[in-house]
Amino acid sequence: MAERVQQPPAKRLCCRPGHGAACRPGQRAGGAPCAGSGTTTTTTTRSPESLLDIAARRVAEKWPFQRVEERFERIPEPVQRRIVYWSFPRSEREICMYSSFKTGAEEVGDSGDETRLPFRRGVALLESGCVDNVLQVGFHLSGTVREPATSSEPELLCCVSVSFDRCKITAVTCGCGNKDIFYCAHVVALSLYRVRKPEQVKLRLPISETLFQMNRDQLQKFVQYLITVHHTEVLPTAQKLADEILSQNSEINQVHGAPDPTAGASVDDENCWHLDEEQVQEQVKLFLSQGGYHGSGKQLNLLFCKVREMLKMRDSNGARMLTLITEQFMGDPRLALWRQQGTAMTDKYRQLWDELGALWMCIVLNPHCKAEQKSSWLQQLHRWNSVDVCPLEDGNHGNELTNLTNSLPQGLRGNPDPLSRPHRTVFTRAIEACDLHWQDSHLQQVLTRDLLTPCRYQDDHRDSSLFDARGWPLWHEHVPTACARVDALRSHGYPKEALRLAVAIVNTLRRQQHKQIDFFRTHKKELIHKGTTSVTNMEGWVGHPLDPIGTLFSTLMETARGSEETASAILHFSAGSAKKARRPQRFLEEGESFVSLAVETALMGLGQQRAMPDGLYAQEKVCRNEEQLLAKLQEVQLDDRLIRVFCKQGEFLLEAGPYSGLGELLHRESVPMHTFAKYLFTSLLPHNAELAYKIALRAMRLSVLESMASCGDLSRPHHIVSVVSNRYPRWFTLSHIESQQCELASTLLTAAKGDSCKLQTVLESIQKNIHSSSHIFKLAQDAFKIATLMDSLPDIILLKVSLELGLQVMRMTLSTLNWRRREMVRWLVTCATEVGLYALDSIMQNWFTLFTPTEATSIVATTVMSNSVVIRLRLDCRQQENLSNSARTLALQCAMKDPQNCALSALTLCEKDHVAFETAYQITLDAAATGMSYTQLFTIARYMEHRGYPMRAYKLATLAMAHLNLSYNQDTHPAINDVLWACSLSHSLGKNELAAVIPLVVKSVKCATVLSDVLRRCTLATPGLVALHSRRNSGKLMSLDKAPLRQLLDATIGAYINTTHSRLTYISPRHYSEFIEFLSKARETFLLAHDGHIQFTQFIDNLKQIYKGKKKLMMLVRERFG
Repeated sequence: MAERVQQPPAKRLCCRPGHGAACRPGQRAGGAPCAGSGTTTTTTTRSPESLLDIAARRVAEKWPFQRVEERFERIPEPVQRRIVYWSFPRSEREICMYSSFKTGAEEVGDSGDETRLPFRRGVALLESGCVDNVLQVGFHLSGTVREPATSSEPELLCCVSVSFDRCKITAVTCGCGNKDIFYCAHVVALSLYRVRKPEQVKLRLPISETLFQMNRDQLQKFVQYLITVHHTEVLPTAQKLADEILSQNSEINQVHGAPDPTAGASVDDENCWHLDEEQVQEQVKLFLSQGGYHGSGKQLNLLFCKVREMLKMRDSNGARMLTLITEQFMGDPRLALWRQQGTAMTDKYRQLWDELGALWMCIVLNPHCKAEQKSSWLQQLHRWNSVDVCPLEDGNHGNELTNLTNSLPQGLRGNPDPLSRPHRTVFTRAIEACDLHWQDSHLQQVLTRDLLTPCRYQDDHRDSSLFDARGWPLWHEHVPTACARVDALRSHGYPKEALRLAVAIVNTLRRQQHKQIDFFRTHKKELIHKGTTSVTNMEGWVGHPLDPIGTLFSTLMETARGSEETASAILHFSAGSAKKARRPQRFLEEGESFVSLAVETALMGLGQQRAMPDGLYAQEKVCRNEEQLLAKLQEVQLDDRLIRVFCKQGEFLLEAGPYSGLGELLHRESVPMHTFAKYLFTSLLPHNAELAYKIALRAMRLSVLESMASCGDLSRPHHIVSVVSNRYPRWFTLSHIESQQCELASTLLTAAKGDSCKLQTVLESIQKNIHSSSHIFKLAQDAFKIATLMDSLPDIILLKVSLELGLQVMRMTLSTLNWRRREMVRWLVTCATEVGLYALDSIMQNWFTLFTPTEATSIVATTVMSNSVVIRLRLDCRQQENLSNSARTLALQCAMKDPQNCALSALTLCEKDHVAFETAYQITLDAAATGMSYTQLFTIARYMEHRGYPMRAYKLATLAMAHLNLSYNQDTHPAINDVLWACSLSHSLGKNELAAVIPLVVKSVKCATVLSDVLRRCTLATPGLVALHSRRNSGKLMSLDKAPLRQLLDATIGAYINTTHSRLTYISPRHYSEFIEFLSKARETFLLAHDGHIQFTQFIDNLKQIYKGKKKLMMLVRERFG
């Protein structure tokens, strides 16, 4: 708490008796000064408390001291002393609440170093004897607290003072200058000293009482000594006051009496604990400005917990503190920025707003708040609600839920038009809750457990909506609203009433569940034949802003953690006939516990069929709330009693039709049950496997992804079209939901290992309900891992399931783009290998439904023919040959279908089978003329040369050359190496082959440098020098003046001339030197001809004439070439 340096001016004016109406009328007892302890001497034996202490304590708790003085004409000094003594707080709990975020044992272990908390530090200072000079003067406590020196800080002596009234600390001051929301450790130490050691505190009556007993000389001496001791601090103030008192017309002389800071509170003072509002606002603003960093979100949540703690203590500062927090939230500049930019607030920040709205619900539902208080809160809420930037309840979308005080339809009835409903802010529910009251006679009866008159329990009471068949009370109200009442009762410190109402709500839900099941059983055929349904709960209980199921669960579990017998004792109601009207009866059935009741409630809420809400945040909240509730359930140790609850609720959920998310009739927009069903499955499997599988398999549905079934097709599951709402909102959390579906399926596969019948059922469910190839692939991998565990033999049935799922993935992704496709294909071959030879043969026989031709040849067939597969399957020669034949057949089929991508792989796979190899080669030749690129043909040609087929390589190279086209400026084209290789191959085969290929080169290649390079290579050796079978040919070098080299030479010279003109058209000065080097290379080629020198000279002269405008360039040409 930020301790103020100065006390505020006292409101009470105190004077001598008889000096005007403003003076205190109470007569003071004269006599000796007030000294000594305010308590009587304690003894080791216990004695009855005196009537004086009993009365003084009650007065000190409830009455302001001014009222006591006004009420009684004379107050004896002993009575005053006892009232003053008992006015100081006697409980450490409130002091702890105002000096740390958490109280009691809760804070231990929650903080990295709990000794740093103000309350813990204060206790340590007290216990180490650091508190001294403690003096209580009236309603004012003062003392000094010594902070021991540390390695980094010197010793600190703090002067501390505390004002109090009616057992509450109303003001604090400390010299440490600490700025915080909570009391500092020094205030804690002094306060605890007074609580723990009251007999060691010097107690005096208010200072005005002492002054009344002094005569003029004593008063003058008192004032002069006071000024002397503190002259540097008080002398200016003393002189100012003296001047005003001596002035007849001064304001100070217009009123009777003088303020006394030790005289206690006036009648008009509000009685509440000291709360530094300025520091609360500053701290909240600081946390919000940090934007969720540095643990600010955690700090804000701790502040919300502090508000709840204050409400539970029935401390009026709870609402006051929440108002301060809300004002800072509403003033957050990010709200306007996000609205302007159209962006959503962060998830953590959104959750803080949710908690803010929930706290206001608790405050306005205080069962004992005054009407004027509620009116004031309602006015505040309306003001905040009307601000444009006030966050909406469901994020960025308008809420389509009914009014808080109206129950939702529970039958198959039409829902209100969503377009007619306004947007709802986080404060809307609190505003609506202001219309709720607690005066309903039946509600009061539920809360107070008053005995009922015998007439209430006649035979016809079974049909009453207020009681169930056992005579136990029910409470029919909109479930979230009723649960908000429970939360409010808990929050305001009424745990017994909260428990009674919670049990009544749960009994109502039970009764409602039975009615729904009976209704569906009666009308089942009609509903299924009609083929239509509506979402029976547009407003789901799980993920609801008020968290009704979580509230009921927490209320019941908190009771269960205490004494079951004690809790049960407060829950009884009279039942039976008139003769038994006054016999109490517990709310719990025989063999039932609050834990089982809490678990049953959670199961009912989680299994409710409810519509997926609009908006990303609302959908994420549904998932998050479900996971939180399941996490709480998992902490509960299951016993036979709870297993029976699980079995009963599991059967109910399967039979509840459109009311259950596990029922037969499922609306397309219903929230899936995957995570809930997974929990039920794992819990029930050891005890009731049949029911566990029924639930899990029913929950595998994901109706939003399934096409609408025909109304008359009863052979398919009933995913019925809604007759109420045609809106299909975007499911922002669909990927997460599909992941949950996948986890459920994986759990089923693991549990069904070794059971062929169940595995087949699970497989069919997966194939039918899961629509994501990546998730099916994950399931296939999971099944494969489970089936091939290292510590056991492979489970061939589960392996087959894995293979079947893999085959489905292949079919699903065959015609779509998937970046994991190659991984999937490789894994499928591995899985088929584990299954056996027939599986490999099967996927090769049906390759066209599973793989692309490229995948089939480059991955499948190649892997099948590898040595690792032969070794893994332990194949004999015959099996190996059959498998190879299947792979070669596959390769040839792929080459026929996609020769561009499969021809080379087919040739490679067929190398060891002459007939197959020839077939593959012929397929390649047939496709070369039309469908294959020069790159593919060059690659296959090089392969042929490498395998020792130069003539076939030459044939393919010439086909490739026919598809090639190199322009004059493509001197870095990747095909250049292939052209040079093809010419070298032709040159090595002989003159005829070279003569055949050169016209193709001349036709396809226009790049001068490439042609000159080919020409140079052809003139370095005799054609056919290295012929077939390495036989040497001793022929002469080919002449450049004769065919075919003459044609190549002319083409090269022409290419240089054309290229030169093309380059000169767009040449820049920075390329001049490069151009000169190009001409030098051209001259080398010109000189190969017998008249090359003349041709080159003429060529240069033409350039000088045509491009004479490029003077600098032509000067460089003349310098180099003359």
